[in-house]
Amino acid sequence: MDKNRLHKMLFVAGLLVCCTPLVGTAMALIAGVLFSLLLGNPWPQKSAHVSKVILQLSVVGLGFGLGLGEVVRTGRESLVYSFVGISCTLALGYVLGMLFKTDTNTSALISFGTAICGGSAIAAMAPVLKANNDETAVALTTVFTLNSVALLLFPLIGHLLHLNQDIFGTWAGLAIHDTSSVVGAASAYGARALAVGTTVKLTRAMWITPVVIGMALLKKSEQRVKIPLFIIGFVVAAAIRTCLPQYGQYWNGLAAIAKQCLVVTLFLIGAGLSREVLRQVGVRPLLQGVTLWLLVSSLTLVALLCIGIA
Repeated sequence: MDKNRLHKMLFVAGLLVCCTPLVGTAMALIAGVLFSLLLGNPWPQKSAHVSKVILQLSVVGLGFGLGLGEVVRTGRESLVYSFVGISCTLALGYVLGMLFKTDTNTSALISFGTAICGGSAIAAMAPVLKANNDETAVALTTVFTLNSVALLLFPLIGHLLHLNQDIFGTWAGLAIHDTSSVVGAASAYGARALAVGTTVKLTRAMWITPVVIGMALLKKSEQRVKIPLFIIGFVVAAAIRTCLPQYGQYWNGLAAIAKQCLVVTLFLIGAGLSREVLRQVGVRPLLQGVTLWLLVSSLTLVALLCIGIA
């Protein structure tokens, strides 16, 4: 058997193992990263595309595990936090970009990805800013690397500080960039943290459209803005569960499948962190991204603890 075929078989085997309850979110991410760095991802472009699709389906599936009332209540309560957090993050990111002398477009993309929804926000904003491929790649890589760290670090900090699941879920939803890492970290912390974190994150993600539209008006760009359909799907799934509670066992089953699909997604995402990807990140963008993320994470947690969410 040639090495190339064995390489692909090992990658598929890793995916299949992640389909079982034996593997959790953090383990899947670490396994994907190690596989990529040690052996290399045999299908980097395909796995990146598949991970996005599975992630969106997983988020919709998680909606079947929540009642619509809970989604609306959590979303309403986090609306103000999201608005304040996004505004402050964008302003802070602008200042840090000037301080570290980061390229203007790269700085804006890192700030926008940190403020709202990681890779999805960067992908939506890049055409409006007319960012080139290198600027977009650097911003995506910076945010992606920090996402991987957050997924592993947040649960450890949460347990160290004895955060309850509501506070942890809200913190993760507000302070972690991408939906996949929010759901992964919250899932590792507990069922209630997962419900809160997912809803808060999707409430935050809804700001992609108005902020991109606002930037497009400022830049006089004709770029069309797409509404993230998976957010709508999440709400629809919660509504179906609420309207048809007699089928609760089936909805719970779909939510459980969605959680395990997320594990597969994180393996694929981890496998995308190659040596080449890491080399794309310059010192200045990385310093801006890390500093902005640390400030946002710490200030958000302090604010939540002072407010005393229970």
